[in-house]
Amino acid sequence: MSTRTPRRNSLPAEHSGPHSRRLGMVAFVATFGGLLFGYDTGVINGALAPMKVDLGLTPVTEGFVVSILIFGAALGAAVGGKFADRYGRRHNILVLAGVFVISTLGCALTPTWQVLAVFRFVLGLAVGGASATVPVYLAEVAPAERRGSLVTRNEIMIVSGQFAAFVINAVIFNVWGEHSSVWRYMLVIATLPAIALLVGMLRMPESPRWLSSRGRDAAALAVLKQVRSPERAEAEMAEVRALAEEERRSKTGGWSALAVPWIRRLVVIGAVLGIFQQFTGINSIMYYGTQMLQTAGFSSSGAIIANTANGLFSVLGITVGIMLINKINRRTMLISGFALITLFHILVGASAMFLPDIAAKPYIILFFVVAFVFSMQGTLGPLVWLLLSEMFPLRVRSFAVGLCVLMLWLGNAGVTFGFPPTVDALGLAPTFFIFAAIGVLGILFTAGMVPETRGRTLEEFESDMQARYSKAT
Repeated sequence: MSTRTPRRNSLPAEHSGPHSRRLGMVAFVATFGGLLFGYDTGVINGALAPMKVDLGLTPVTEGFVVSILIFGAALGAAVGGKFADRYGRRHNILVLAGVFVISTLGCALTPTWQVLAVFRFVLGLAVGGASATVPVYLAEVAPAERRGSLVTRNEIMIVSGQFAAFVINAVIFNVWGEHSSVWRYMLVIATLPAIALLVGMLRMPESPRWLSSRGRDAAALAVLKQVRSPERAEAEMAEVRALAEEERRSKTGGWSALAVPWIRRLVVIGAVLGIFQQFTGINSIMYYGTQMLQTAGFSSSGAIIANTANGLFSVLGITVGIMLINKINRRTMLISGFALITLFHILVGASAMFLPDIAAKPYIILFFVVAFVFSMQGTLGPLVWLLLSEMFPLRVRSFAVGLCVLMLWLGNAGVTFGFPPTVDALGLAPTFFIFAAIGVLGILFTAGMVPETRGRTLEEFESDMQARYSKAT
């Protein structure tokens, strides 16, 4: 018989104090990984035009240099999750911060496009590793009541990093645009948050749940006392210790854990959610927003200006999502998000197909695109990352998140490669109708498969899932 963990209602209520400020600082420093994620994926958009001239990129080498980061991120997500399980979440983030610094400098100082591609791939490893490790670290440090808002701060930093890349690129180009190496200035800016992450994490604690899984209960309790009230730390430690002991007896982890039906089911759910998040087409806007708006009817200069609205409303959407995420059940918010996204995809497609070519047409399309971005970033954007950090048992949490984020990044790569030729072959309207159909499938999948995690500790959710699906099998 397995040891059941105490229920969440037996835990003392959380209240503010010095531990709350310490928890806030931990979240602030760790989410610099998300900021780097966003900046490094967004900066290439503005840097690409001068880079093509300076390095003599052809269309083929241009596509290779842009896309190589995504493949690096996919590999980094899978490998980074495994390393975080083996060596610790904090240790992994520290290593990734060092990789961010080295690879960013390598990209900025590169003499040829071949060297640039190598450093872009290494940078992708750091981006993917951070995308898999930071949400897990935040989820394991946060109390259940605040887990949603703390984990989704990472998503705020991701979209803020993308928006910052758009703005910084515009400023640098307007000031130093006559220099052929202006793109190097755009890239090297990312070393500043990378150094901040490296220095900051030296003063941050390790995940208490990971420490307990390694038999270091005293160290785990000491960390909990930094970020909880004393009585809450003691009570919560009892949950962590009981579950860690149960997991040590179960002797499963990594790939072998996928033989357990309920764990395999959760991994499949997480992987499919990651793919659905990307197949909403959000990164078709983040990577190709300017080109898409030109297709919709904007001039070249008008599209560049209009595209900043996507970055702004991406940040606003995440902000609204953070305000709602601890007040609405995860499943309800996911289904609502898919419904809104599907609606705006249909409206974008219908506007592109049926509106006459009048002066207002591009602005109407822009309005619906911005509404899609806002809806996506206010629901699926943070929720998928949050669910990935919540669903998996401790012994395979980073491994499982890494596997799911690998599928998410492969979905990202599919959209990145597929969007331009699809628009070229079918047109803007049919492309968005395809996105709408995928949204309908997302609604059905969420309603039928995705479990509810809100309001339960990580240990309680694991215990419930194990009991439910063990009986089912």
